[in-house]
Parts: sequence; C-alpha cells; structure tokens
Amino acid sequence: MQIHHEPLTDVVRYIEKCRNIDLAEQEPHFDNLLRCIRRFRQVDGSLNMLEVGTGMGWAPIIAKQRGLRLKGLEISPLLVEAAREYGRKYGVEPDIELGNIEEADLGENVYDVIIASSVFEHVEHWKRGLRTVYRGLKPGGLLFFESTNKWSLVSGEYSRLPLYGWMPNRLRYRFRMLVQGPDIMENGIDFHQFTYPGLRRAFREIGFTRWHDRVDLSDPQVIRNPIRRIVLRICKKSALAREVVLTFFEVTTFVCEK
Repeated sequence: MQIHHEPLTDVVRYIEKCRNIDLAEQEPHFDNLLRCIRRFRQVDGSLNMLEVGTGMGWAPIIAKQRGLRLKGLEISPLLVEAAREYGRKYGVEPDIELGNIEEADLGENVYDVIIASSVFEHVEHWKRGLRTVYRGLKPGGLLFFESTNKWSLVSGEYSRLPLYGWMPNRLRYRFRMLVQGPDIMENGIDFHQFTYPGLRRAFREIGFTRWHDRVDLSDPQVIRNPIRRIVLRICKKSALAREVVLTFFEVTTFVCEK
C-alpha cells in the first residue's frame, strides 16, 4: 500500500456519502466499541489510545468531546483533511496523522488501546501492520479488531452481491475494478476476507496472549431479540455452536490482549 495524494474515486465517493452524516448517528457504534474495551479496562482520560484508519474521524472527534485521548492514523490525505473539516463543524480539531500502518513507527509499548475497526481488510500486508500494532501496545494493552468475515452471506464491503466474500481474491479484485474503476486497488479494495480460525492463529503467531471473540464480548442480558439471546447462551456453552455461528457471522470481532 502507498499514500496517494491525488483524488481516488472510492475515497471521493466515501467522503461525499459521509460528510453530511450527523455525528450523533455514530455515537452508538463508538459506545459499543468502548463497551467491549471496558470489559477489560477502565476507559478514562488517562488511557493513551490510537485508532488505525479513522475515515471521517468520527471516533477521535467523539473521544475528544468526551475528554478521552484517541489519536488517529489515516493513510488517505483526503480523508485526513475531510476529518479535520468535519470536526470543525463540532468545534473539535481531531488529532489525526497521515500514515500507513504497514510502514508507520508507532513506537514500542506506547498505547493502552489500539482500535482497528473495518480497516485491516484494506491493509495489503496485514500481518506486517498487525506486528506494528503489537509493538505499539504496552504490556497488557488491548487491540480492538473488527473486519470482514469471508463466509458471511452478505458482506459490508459489497452488500449488493450475496456471497461476495466467498469469491477468490483475484476474481473479487477484477469484479470491483470492473464496477468501480481500477483505482479501487489503490485505496478501497478489501484485499482480505478473514475467518475466525485464521485470525486466532495470526494473533497467537504475532504474540498476543489472549483473544476474545464476538461470543465472549456479547452479553445476553443486553440483547433484546429473544432468539438471538438464546443462540448466544447456547454459543457460550457449546464450542461447536460457537464455531458454526461465528463462521457465518457478519463480521470478525476480537479484543486481543498483549
């Protein structure tokens, strides 16, 4: 991956789609993210946090409004500027730096929490980026990781095509270039569709001591749908049920401990 200063089609499309979204609409997602982190760590202004792939800067902006320290790292210069412009609408100057997680120097033992939500599918050399994240975390630090799930029936990367993630990589790349233009490969393509077993192996290989998946992070008491609540309780008791459900879940979600 490279930093591209020229306008790229998918980045411009994303900015136009998101620039008028009200910040309040993003708060539930941010709250859910913090809920996962709070299962392991108290979240307050003393935590040193980083978000990789800030997009429009919603998380750093909301965090700053709440007195939390959340720095951002974003590979697109257009998105860095768009996020700063968006933050000014709410009287906030988000702390976002331009950088590529594959090459960035985050330092060593710097951050208490690193957030990577809907970003690592777009990182071409994703294990290199994950090792950078690991080095940047303090001992006992947390990584919130959320990305694609290859076997999901519908993918957020291209929801108009069922079983999109099931396609072989090269076929998926050709399809996206056909419908969205060749520069989708420069910034926007999902290089990877992940699986829960594959990610667990990668986290172990890189050195994380524990990793908690979507079932571990979910609380039956806060799920309103009775059927989903029953399924979650079954998954917490049965390893087989857990793997079957997670295989086809919409996304891969983990909190990993260094």
